[in-house]
Amino acid sequence: MFKPSSAFDVDMPKSEGLAHPTSAKRPLSISIVEALSLEIGNGKLPPGMHLEEEWLCHRFGASRTPVREALRQLAARGAIEIKPRQGAFVIQLDTARVIEMFEVMGFLEAACSSLAARRHNAQDRQALTQAHQECIDAAERDDPEAFYRANAKFHECIYGASHNRHLQEQTLGLRNRLEAYRKEVTFHAGLMAISIQEHEMVLRGILEMNQELAASCMSKHLDTLSSDAVSMASIASRRPGTLSRQTGR
Repeated sequence: MFKPSSAFDVDMPKSEGLAHPTSAKRPLSISIVEALSLEIGNGKLPPGMHLEEEWLCHRFGASRTPVREALRQLAARGAIEIKPRQGAFVIQLDTARVIEMFEVMGFLEAACSSLAARRHNAQDRQALTQAHQECIDAAERDDPEAFYRANAKFHECIYGASHNRHLQEQTLGLRNRLEAYRKEVTFHAGLMAISIQEHEMVLRGILEMNQELAASCMSKHLDTLSSDAVSMASIASRRPGTLSRQTGR
């Protein structure tokens, strides 16, 4: 199988779930965009990775036309950058840009939390409480991977409980762009315990329908992540070959 000529060794994600162009009514380029967007978001395709057209054509069983169209769409979304005479690369953000994005993320998640405190229903309460308990269970097992999944679920439950689809979409979209950076910070020693304490305060504000408390506690929670400037600077300046296998990148 053809491998991309990137500067590092990475386990290439498989594409069994991708619909074949002959069996799908929609353009193959859309399926390629969705598959690559998901893998960029979850870190399987890490910042700085070279997305060679030949490898993508082989992987998705596609000609260069839908592959190039998919790359153009991903570039328009800001997920990749296309460099003249070099090709397409997963976007690699500098430290200043990552910090700015975390600041915006703080405002968006605080807004979600505030609306969730006002609009949540019984189903939302149950989902939030369950996700929070899953975080606690993962921390007690000292399982960072499980905690990361539970943490993502907890935040997504808050987005949903806001019952504002536009805000939910915007928040989730920015969260996905920061996924690799958030995951790296999650693996820092001691952060699980801190996150659980902060989750409890956010959850309390939502369940008590205290919008101000929910929003302020969420802002503080996001500050905990974004304040780790040393970690983010390290990630932004790292060469692709040194990305951690522990985090799946």
